Order: sequence, then structure tokens, then C-alpha cells
Amino acid sequence: MGFWDKISGQFIDVIEWIDNSRDTIVYRFNREGNEIKYGAQLTVREGQQAVFINEGQLADVFPPGRYELSTQNMPILTTLKSWKYGFNSPFKAEVYFVNMRPFYDNKWGTRNPIRVRDPELGSMGVEIRAFGSFAFKVIEPSRFLIDIVGTDGHFTTEEITNKLKGLVVKQFTDGLGESKIPFLDLAANYEELGAMIKKKLVLDFDRYGVDITDFVVENMSLPDHVQKVLDQRNEMEIMGRSMQGNLNNYTQFKMGQAMEDAANNPSGGNDGLSMGMGMAMANQMSNQMQQQNNQGQQQNPPSTPPPMVAFHVYVNGEQKGPFPMGEIKRMVESGELTRTSYVWKNGMAEWTEAGKVTELQTLFSSVPPPPPPM
Repeated sequence: MGFWDKISGQFIDVIEWIDNSRDTIVYRFNREGNEIKYGAQLTVREGQQAVFINEGQLADVFPPGRYELSTQNMPILTTLKSWKYGFNSPFKAEVYFVNMRPFYDNKWGTRNPIRVRDPELGSMGVEIRAFGSFAFKVIEPSRFLIDIVGTDGHFTTEEITNKLKGLVVKQFTDGLGESKIPFLDLAANYEELGAMIKKKLVLDFDRYGVDITDFVVENMSLPDHVQKVLDQRNEMEIMGRSMQGNLNNYTQFKMGQAMEDAANNPSGGNDGLSMGMGMAMANQMSNQMQQQNNQGQQQNPPSTPPPMVAFHVYVNGEQKGPFPMGEIKRMVESGELTRTSYVWKNGMAEWTEAGKVTELQTLFSSVPPPPPPM
């Protein structure tokens, strides 16, 4: 190698970064002690920004484009280097390429269950596990390099997602408690809950020069022992509708079953909570069924018997009564009351012959008329 070839090999005249990975956020351009010469070509591709660092101090930031490095497009570095009249010699500086595109499908989850109050599942509260995903991107390369990356020459998503996951779980826990959504209604409100948590995370991420672009709640679940109790509750509701009369017996059966399970598990664990929730659910179910019965009785009160029919009679020149239908029948059978006898009851306009009153006609059908004259 000739002398001039050796000298020229120490100068860098092309600075660029082609990202072949999907998880690299920051890449430091490798110059291995070589100096950047005046007029070097800097290429910053779409979705990137290039940041120059001079002796640990943040200098110029270049958005996407192609640049020929000179004092005109490196004002901060020119000031730091004290290039009053331009420079004709190579210089040393660190060049960091920052990936500005979004990074998707970063998983988050609750390492430990979150205990929240739920009026439908017991006043003691329930433990909920949740997981999902989120997406983020760098929006302030300078702040991100200073606060997060430091001197790391190859910074990946794995190195920051643990920090971001901690922020996600914290805000999710706070947001879930503030929402006060019953667990049984959470599945229908994943989207609304995710939007609320994302809004809370914007300020937390912004402190590191990062923006959260998407936040998804994929699933929320109860511990196995609580889910078992919830399944029993659903079973009770189904069976309770078809066997209201045996609801007390069914409740006692379930309580006995829970106590038997507790006796078979001397270590205790969460069985006490499960049994307590089961008893509470059984009582709640019983009260609900009783309320439904009471409402049904109020909506369908027992029918009152119709008023008793009674007639006044006019026989032998004298008004008598009123008499119930039983007494009227006896009078007809004895001949005391005939078809031509006059009767009256409440609602009739005037006295009418008994044989012409609809209610009394059947009484006379079994009585023979008077015999013909001799």
C-alpha cells in the first residue's frame, strides 16, 4: 500500500446506515478512529435522524436527506470546534443514527394480579390479570440519546421495553381502578379502557423523548379459584330459574360442597375466599329471586271475588229482602216466588217480573208451571 493510500484510508467520506434489523433503535456509526474529512457525504434515510456528538456534547441533528458536510450545515459543531474561518482538515465526532419508525407488538402483562373492588363479585375485591401490546416511536432523538441511550453503540428495543412496560402496568393499574367498570363488563370495554390508558401514558413516555402510538388490552382474566366460583354462580342462575322452589336446598348444597372442599385442603390457600364468595353469591341469588317473586305478586295481585247478587222481592203485597241467590232458589221451589212475582236488584231501572230476569230464568226451568184451570 502506498503512502497516499494509507493516508486516504484514514479519512471517512461516506456516512450512512442501512438497517437490516427490526429491533435497532440507535446505531453508532463505526469509524474505528478514522477522521471525517471536510466535504464528506452524509445520507440520512427516511425514518432516520443523524445526531453528531462532539466530546460528549450534543451537536447537530440531521433529518432525512443527503448532505455534504461543511461549516454551513454544522453550525453547532462549528462553534464547538471553533472553526472561525471554516476547516480544511479532518475532524473527529461520533455519529448516531436514530430509528424514528414505530416499533410494534411490544408485549406487556401484569406480573402479579391486580386487586380491585367489584360490587358484583364481592366487597373484598378480586384479583385480575391482564396482558396486551403497545407500539412506540422516538420523537426527540436528542432527549432519547441523553436520557436513555448514553454511549451505547447498538441500542435495541429490548433495552427499553422493560422500562416502558413498568410505566404501562403502573398506569393500567391506576386506570383500571379509576374506571370502576365491573369485571363482567370489561370485555365489552377493552377499546375504551385502552384509549384511557394510552392517554395517561403519553406524558410518561414523553419524558424520554418517546411517543406511544398504540395501546391494546387483549385479555383480562380472574385467577382459577375465582373463575370457578363465577362459573358456579352462572350455574346457580340457570338452575335457579327452573327450580325456584328448590333454591334454598341448592344453596345449602353448594355451601356444604364449599366447606367439604375446604376440609379436604388443610393448607387453606384461597379456598376461604372462594367459599365466602360462593356464600355471598348464593345469598345474593336468593335475594334476587325473592325480589322477583315479590315484584310478580305486585304486578299480578290476586283477583277479588265478584260481588254477591241479591234480589228484593214483592210478594203478598209486601216488599222483602234482599235475598241471595240461594234463598231465591228456595223460594222458587216452595212456590213462594213465581214467574209473575216482581223482583228488583241494584242496577235495575224498575221492578220486573221474575220470569223475565235473565239470572232467574234458569231457576224456573225446573219448576212446572201452575196447573190449568178446572
